[in-house]
Order: sequence, then structure tokens, then C-alpha cells
Amino acid sequence: MDHKASPLNRKFWTPGVYVMLVFMIAGFLAILARFTGGIGYVSNLSAARPWGLWVGVDVATGVALAAGGFTTAALAHIFGRHSYEPVIRPALLTAMLGYTFVVLGLLVDIGRSWAIWKPVFFWNTNSVLFEVAMCVMVYLHVLYFEFIPIVVEQFKDKVRLPGILELLNGPIEMFLKVADVVASKMMWILIILGVVLSCMHQSSLGSLMLIAPTKIHPLWYTPIMPLLFLVSAFAVGYPMVVFETTLVTSSFKLDSEMSILTPLTRITIFLLGLYMLLKFGDMFVRGTYVYLLDGTYQTNSFIVEVLFGILVPWLMLVSTKIRQTRIGVFTAATMIVFGVALNRINVFIVGYTSPITEGGYFPSIVEIFVTLGLIATLMFIYRFVVTFLPVLQAAPEPITSEEVSS
Repeated sequence: MDHKASPLNRKFWTPGVYVMLVFMIAGFLAILARFTGGIGYVSNLSAARPWGLWVGVDVATGVALAAGGFTTAALAHIFGRHSYEPVIRPALLTAMLGYTFVVLGLLVDIGRSWAIWKPVFFWNTNSVLFEVAMCVMVYLHVLYFEFIPIVVEQFKDKVRLPGILELLNGPIEMFLKVADVVASKMMWILIILGVVLSCMHQSSLGSLMLIAPTKIHPLWYTPIMPLLFLVSAFAVGYPMVVFETTLVTSSFKLDSEMSILTPLTRITIFLLGLYMLLKFGDMFVRGTYVYLLDGTYQTNSFIVEVLFGILVPWLMLVSTKIRQTRIGVFTAATMIVFGVALNRINVFIVGYTSPITEGGYFPSIVEIFVTLGLIATLMFIYRFVVTFLPVLQAAPEPITSEEVSS
């Protein structure tokens, strides 16, 4: 059933929101400790282990799981599949918050966070990291510009400031109308730019790790790592939309959107199958399957990644019976999201070992609280936005007993 997007206007302060607030406060205190005491004071990072949880989860995983924004935009606006419009706004919001989460994670992780602006003016065109930085920065701005029409839709012709502030009503309304017109005229450029930028930095995160052939376990190090990162981002885009939409519609008791989510899973069969073909084909061509029986924690993590993150969910989606059930679609989507997230963690943390590292790495409690705090903040802002802005499809009015009897 098709419904117009509208604010939920539900009670905001719920027990779940208070739990988010607790994690946000813990994360804030952890970040405060990081900036007052330094990275070495609060983390288990070192010169031999320059990155850990903050890069593996906050940055690499965050970028991958935000892929639903550009994949749904491409599907609906570039390929003309307008039936998927209902999931574009929540996917856009998730991508926008996801990339904001990436930037905040970077600010915590890099040693001199106040110098994060320098790549804008000091270009190193030979650096893959420079390309990633510029693409993420520009794409984040693109996402915020794409979100402008949603804000304007809510507040246009509704600005009513009290008292002396009433003088600002006219200028604010004019600004909103101009912003709406400009954003609408530029939307097709923003969508194309967003898709191009996303493809560039998704693959470049894989290119970044090509410089460490002696530090990454052979099960993950491959010359086609940029291609694997890009295809896996495509493969996880629609499952992330399914995962997010199912959680939101269940939480707020909205329509399940199964008529939209089921066709998305058919596309995922092809994309995940392509990723699986590349992943397994590369493993057999390079002969790295010989490591599968080593029994090390790296090997076990790889087996979990490909078995429960690729093979099993692909077989589930191939089954028409499973694709027609909400729990089946959600389970498969969750496993794919888990698989791609674990892949980024494996590449950047589990499979990464410096030759001069004397021991293994496990994040400190402060590192964990920073990440949990940032995730809670993302969820808190998402809840706030969908409550007061027209992002989700409005739920139908409940049927009364009188209507049933009639």
C-alpha cells in the first residue's frame, strides 16, 4: 500500500532512547579522555599497530554499510525504477548519518584531528588515501544537499516565529523556497555525482590496502581487492535497506514494505552471486585455499565470513519460499550485512599483522565505548529525524470497531 512520507509524530523519549542516551554519554566521556590524554592513553594502538577498531568499524565498515544510499538512488532515478521511491528517503538518511559517523570516527582516530582540512588545499594526487578523503568529503556534502528537499517539505509555509523574531519569518521562508528550487534543479547532478563518488572511494578503500602485501593475511590480500570492495558494497546496499526498513517498520508498527523489499532481494541474488564468484575464484586462482585448514583465528574468521556472510544467505535468497517471508528476507539480509562488515574488520584488523608486532590486538574499553557512543548517536539522530521530518511512509489509520462492523 502506498502512503505519502510524513513525520511519525510519535512519543520520542522511550526506554530505547534513554538507553541510547546512556551510550552517548559514555561515548562522550571516552572521546573526552582520548582528546585530553591522547590516543596512546586510551587505546591499545601503537606504532606497529597504527589502526584498530576506529578504522576497521567506524570508517571502513561505516562506508560499506552506507552503500544503500547510492544504490537505491541509482536504481530509482538513473534506472527509472520509481516503484522503489518509498525506501529512498530512509536509505538517504542512513547514508548521510553513516558518512557523518565515518568523519566523526576519523576525527577521533587521526593524531592531529585539527589538521583534517589539509587535503583540501595540499593535494597529493599519488595517494589513494587522498582520493578517499576527497570523495568522502564531497559525497557527504552531496548527501546533505540531497536531504534539503525533505527539510523544506516539512517547514515551507509553516515558519511562525513568535514575538520580535516574527520579522525573520519572511526571510526564512524565502530562503527555504530558494533552497528547494536550487536543490530540485541540481538533483539529477547530485544523484549522478553521488553514484560516481561512491564507486570511487568504495574501491579505493581496497586499493589502500594493496600497499601492505606482507602485512595482510593471504586469504584477504589480492590484486583485485579494489574490485572486491566495490562489488561487496553493491551487494550489501540493498540488504542494508532491507535490514534497516524491517527494523524501522517493526519498531514503529508501519507497513512491512514487502512488495518493495522482495524485488530488491532478487537483485541481491545477482550482486551477491557476482561477489561470491569473484571471492571464490580469486581464492582458487591464487591457491590460498591451502590456508583454510590452518586452524588459526584468521582462518576461522575467514570461514565465518564467506560461509555465513555470503554462501548461506545467497542460498536462502535463491529459495523463492524464503524470499516470500518477511523473517526469511530479514535473516538473509542481516547475514549479508554481517558478512560485509566482518570482511572489512578482517581486512583492516583480523588479517592485518605488522612484521614488528609482538602481540595481537584487541581494542581497549575506551575504544569500544567511543564506537558504541557514535553508533548510539547515529541511532538517536535517526530516531529524531524520522519523528519530526517526512522520511518514512505514513502508516495507515487504524481501523475502528465501527468500521469493521459496517
